[in-house]
Amino acid sequence: MNAPASAVRYDLPEADDFTRPYWDAAAEGRLLLRRCAQCGRAHHYPREFCPFCWAGEDRVAWEAASGRATLYTWSVIHRNDLPPFGTRVPYTAAVVDLAEGPRMMTEVVGCGAADLRIGMPLTVTFREVADGVWVAVFRPAD
Repeated sequence: MNAPASAVRYDLPEADDFTRPYWDAAAEGRLLLRRCAQCGRAHHYPREFCPFCWAGEDRVAWEAASGRATLYTWSVIHRNDLPPFGTRVPYTAAVVDLAEGPRMMTEVVGCGAADLRIGMPLTVTFREVADGVWVAVFRPAD
């Protein structure tokens, strides 16, 4: 049974002026991170300040990520009653280590649960979750 078009969805980001560059890049098939010019560390999810040294917005900038990652951990979700996740079960929720250092919560696609391994190489791809709204997911690297 399909949810009505007006149903609340729990998979849509709340983009604002600050995160708009991130979501615009995702719609173009690019993954962005934030990097601190003071301590040199990259972080994800996007924040206006550095979560490591607390440098302010003037010291932290957007940077293109390579899209490479390794699988840190995962869980296969067999039940999720929040729209529209219930229509996608089972799916693999995961945490990946990006090549640039940050950890990211995501989903692994294109790979059965039995084939997943800690440390396996992954690459970013993007899924359109609504008209013009794209999110980063990861698949096994070629």
